[in-house]
Amino acid sequence: MSLIECRGLERTYRRGSEEIKPLEDLDLDIDSGRFVALMGPSGSGKTTLLNLLAGIDRPTAGSLVIDGREVHRLSGGALARWRSESVGYVFQLYNLVPVLSAYENVELPLLLHGFSRRERHRRVAAALDMVGIADRSRHRPNQLSGGQEQRVAIARAIVTDPTIILADEPTGDLDRESATTIMSLLARLNDELGRTIVMVTHDPKTTSWCDTVLHLEKGRLIEASEREAV
Repeated sequence: MSLIECRGLERTYRRGSEEIKPLEDLDLDIDSGRFVALMGPSGSGKTTLLNLLAGIDRPTAGSLVIDGREVHRLSGGALARWRSESVGYVFQLYNLVPVLSAYENVELPLLLHGFSRRERHRRVAAALDMVGIADRSRHRPNQLSGGQEQRVAIARAIVTDPTIILADEPTGDLDRESATTIMSLLARLNDELGRTIVMVTHDPKTTSWCDTVLHLEKGRLIEASEREAV
């Protein structure tokens, strides 16, 4: 069984009298341990799909099963618990809390889990070390470069040891050198830790790090290709 199974997945919004359907009748399977890129023009449903996979949004129709759980049927509280335990989300614009240090930003998700202070410190230190930014742990976001901020955001996403990492344009605001660093880090998380990664991207160069590329258009999957990661 695939880690992620979408069947007839749809999401519909109302804008006045207009009906907007960013996803329509989507069938999709993603196996555990894959590094998947989602590509397509603006409005093709990429971020909508990512938000459904994260449990941030709910489908209007269809089913979404992740790691054997019918995510679309979970209650609000159960969905929030599942999301905090199973999903790490990397945002394009980092979404770091500006008044907190890098360490404190990474620690935030752990405060929801009731870990001891010692265990929180162990996990945060390991995550910051994994992304190569332990020496900036006391710096606030405005004291970091864009690439460093994104590495802090990745550390925050992996600190709870999630099953799935979702990344929305993780290199979209970075220069080429920083983008390469971030993609190399994501590839390492996939290769060495076996994390399943689903990444939205507009940049064809980033797909060379992935082993599966899915193309969406008008809310439908129009092409899927497999490739060898670098």
